[in-house]
Amino acid sequence: MTRHPLALGTAALLLVATGAGGAAVATHLLADEAAPTSSAATTQVPTTPEVPSTPYVRRQSYVPGATGRDTADATDEQSTGVVEISSTLTNGTSAGTGLVLDSDGTIVTNHHVVEGATAIAVTVVTTARTYTARYVGANATTDVAVLQLEDASGLTPVDLSDTAAAVGDEITSVGDAGGDGGSLTASPGTVAALHDDITVESTDGSPGGTALTDLIRMDAYVVPGDSGGAVLDADGEVVGMNVAASSGTSDVTGYAIPVATVERVVAQIESGDTGSGVELGYDGYLGVALDPSAGAPLVAEVTHGSAAASAGIAAGDTITRVDGTAVGTTDELRAAISAHAAGDRVTVTWTTATGSNESATVTLGEAPVS
Repeated sequence: MTRHPLALGTAALLLVATGAGGAAVATHLLADEAAPTSSAATTQVPTTPEVPSTPYVRRQSYVPGATGRDTADATDEQSTGVVEISSTLTNGTSAGTGLVLDSDGTIVTNHHVVEGATAIAVTVVTTARTYTARYVGANATTDVAVLQLEDASGLTPVDLSDTAAAVGDEITSVGDAGGDGGSLTASPGTVAALHDDITVESTDGSPGGTALTDLIRMDAYVVPGDSGGAVLDADGEVVGMNVAASSGTSDVTGYAIPVATVERVVAQIESGDTGSGVELGYDGYLGVALDPSAGAPLVAEVTHGSAAASAGIAAGDTITRVDGTAVGTTDELRAAISAHAAGDRVTVTWTTATGSNESATVTLGEAPVS
């Protein structure tokens, strides 16, 4: 298999989700970002896997005709089986796109569209009906996640192609460009290359990046909000799922996950196979924010209605044990809690601000999507 590593030049690669939960620079795909409500560099995660410490930067919304590319509102046929996804995050919101896989509301999208979500709403574009979605699982390495809509039936799924995309094929990228809801946007183009490997930089300027491999490179105008959307072939069948795009120049290059990869990861998640980077369901959530300047797990804030609140843990307390095992640092506490699933019962021991020792057994809540 020939690989085509992408050397970053003047154009950066961005994830195309919008909002505080879904945009990496230059080649992370296009979830559309809403302005975050707080700075997020905080104590909020001793009890969950770490969420991004800095919210994604809001990207300029897509303006039809701004680049000279041929783009238009997607037709009803192009919109069939495509959904708009809105994620509530601990520090803002994120918007992206997804695909309906069956009549009962199984949805596939990019992991980065829902990463950090505390609640997920999905709107079926052709019916305008909005559902609450539950996170089923994901493979962050391939950037594929599966959701399940609550109380959904009779939905029309997308048509998945049995034939892989080929260089030179005409395609149309469909998604919620700009993450603004309403009509989807269709951007025609061609398949420029296969098996591309890219690195997506973070929009907050932090070092490092996300590596995505074996992608379809497209000459198509993909923008924030398009993450998780459909790449349709000439027959209207899905050959890929939007995941990233270049930025920094008016000549945008889009990237998509091949449909075969999407189907493989979905099958792993639905079978409960936790190998190959798949993680299932929500991790446990204690509901405390810790003082980052303290060496020990010193509680700075307790989330209302959380397991910690029900136990009577308060700001100024120091958590010392989980299920009898000592936790002397924030990392140790985070690891001890995230080793449990939502709904697990654990015994937490802490020292109060006045020096007394307390203990309680609590039921863990649901952590933000990790």
